[in-house]
Amino acid sequence: MQAEARQERAKEAHGKVTPMNIRYRLIFATLLMATFAGCARQPESSDELREKTARATAEAKRDAKAVAQGIREGWSRDKPLDLNTATKDQLETLPGMTAVEANQVIAGRPYNDPSDLVTRRILSKPQYDKISDRVTARK
Repeated sequence: MQAEARQERAKEAHGKVTPMNIRYRLIFATLLMATFAGCARQPESSDELREKTARATAEAKRDAKAVAQGIREGWSRDKPLDLNTATKDQLETLPGMTAVEANQVIAGRPYNDPSDLVTRRILSKPQYDKISDRVTARK
């Protein structure tokens, strides 16, 4: 009779959720998820990684140049740039000023007035109008 009772309890327990069954199910589910996660993503090749790194570096460099240009423009707005002492790099921070025009400004020194840039035909009137509030000619 006891053997029959044990068999009966075993049959009932087989369909029930017990702590041991839950533990085995969790272990199985965890292993299954780890297997899928490991298979889902292929490692990148070294060439792909190098290419991504190069793109990210180029973007960072471009962004850094833009920030530096913005800072230079901000500084030049606060105080006028002296045409008689400014360096080529400083002159190039003025809106629309090219390297060639900066060299011409330097070659045409000294200036008595910023408008000399127009009278000496170094800059056109529209070009000068863009920078007139940002330059001065100190003696």
